[in-house]
Amino acid sequence: MVIPAKQAQPDRAQSPAQRLFDLSSDDMAAVDAIILDRMQSPVGLIPNLAHHLVGAGGKRLRPLLTVASAQLCGYNADDAHHKLAAAVEFIHSATLLHDDVVDESALRRGQKPANLIWGNSASILVGDFLFARAFNLMVEAGSMEALGILSTASSVIAEGEVQQLAALRDIAMTEDAYMSVIKAKTAALFAAATEVAPVIADRPVAERDALRDYGLKLGLAFQLVDDTLDYGGMESALGKSIGDDFREGKVTLPVIRAYNAASGDDKDFWKRVIVDHEQSGTDLERAVSLLRKTGALTSTLELAKSYADEAQAGLDIFPPSPLRDTLKALVSYVVERIN
Repeated sequence: MVIPAKQAQPDRAQSPAQRLFDLSSDDMAAVDAIILDRMQSPVGLIPNLAHHLVGAGGKRLRPLLTVASAQLCGYNADDAHHKLAAAVEFIHSATLLHDDVVDESALRRGQKPANLIWGNSASILVGDFLFARAFNLMVEAGSMEALGILSTASSVIAEGEVQQLAALRDIAMTEDAYMSVIKAKTAALFAAATEVAPVIADRPVAERDALRDYGLKLGLAFQLVDDTLDYGGMESALGKSIGDDFREGKVTLPVIRAYNAASGDDKDFWKRVIVDHEQSGTDLERAVSLLRKTGALTSTLELAKSYADEAQAGLDIFPPSPLRDTLKALVSYVVERIN
């Protein structure tokens, strides 16, 4: 396994996310340059709206995982990993623009969503533009297999979003059904982001499987922590308004577990606020209390930690290095956002 010599020992005082960015800083600068260039258009509304989201201080976690995985695989043939990483970010940004229209959220990455500024139609159409740009970049990367992975992920994400929409306010949703939704709408892109690197680097199947599984488990843990944060986190940690899922009537794993553990008035409460969508000013506070009383938040976080452990263990196929160890630490960091 070739690990590029430019990697330096990371500063342990930094967060794993920042350490990983520092280890991949040259690559991420190239990715950012591609993102900036490819979201331009002579139609002024497109770059203005796209920049509002893409330039809003997002963590760039998914493209960072692509270039870090490429480094881990010793890839340095050309700039295909940069183009694929930019494509990953465009796919993610496009889904966020579409999601904000569907979810009617009041906050995205700490600021007003694009659809509340430019309108729903503009957000949907610019999201479509970013999807198209993503596919342009996939083709330019020159790997039909990588194109297949990311295009499949795009369709899976859309299916997951439709599944979630169909299950809106379905308090009888099972845990298995919910895990299927988040595997599609969130974890699929994480898995694709990490899998394309060993593909273009022509690494052994075992390494490809390990990195895909790492991304998948990281994505599941990430979403489960977000579900928990929605009922008790800081807006700065979540990037959206606290209680958005509750107000939208979304059935997430904490709600499923709290409802299944409830009886009598508590069960009636969940039916009223989720199924009937009749909510008063104090209902979110009561929902948080019930989630804590039943242990639903704690058990959801424990499940996230178990996925995190599996993600970390899967990287043991690679020899120890600052990059591998930082990728492992990143998983713990994602889970520990709740604290």
